[in-house]
Amino acid sequence: MEMNGEERIAAPRQLVWEALNDPEILSECIPGCQELEKTSDTTMIAVVKVKIGPVAATFKGEVTLENINAPESYTISGEGKGGIAGFAKGGADVTLVEDGEETVLSYVVNAQVGGKIAQLGSRLIDSSSKKLAGQFFAKFNEVVSARTAEA
Repeated sequence: MEMNGEERIAAPRQLVWEALNDPEILSECIPGCQELEKTSDTTMIAVVKVKIGPVAATFKGEVTLENINAPESYTISGEGKGGIAGFAKGGADVTLVEDGEETVLSYVVNAQVGGKIAQLGSRLIDSSSKKLAGQFFAKFNEVVSARTAEA
């Protein structure tokens, strides 16, 4: 499944870039995030609890930053295991473009699920995934814009 979109953020590109690499900000924005710990400059460990339809699961896994072209773009990818619920893996290509005092964040997300969650049907999984991605990027925009306004 592939999703894409963009957010116009009222903040300079460098500040948006720093926020995209800040585990504290990311954990605040990821729906259901219970833990996000940076283990190196390009790796984080995450624990995320999500509910898709009737299935609720806690996924534990690793998030990796690749293809880093600071402060313009990177690929963030991860894979999490949710016990009997199955697994989820995917990634997002994120691009930042300056537009005056604002930054346009564009993303292309690819995701796959397997196990019990995959049995729910592609329509439910697709709509839930789009909703979760939309929630993340909207919350990220809100948090970064608010911090910029405070500064």
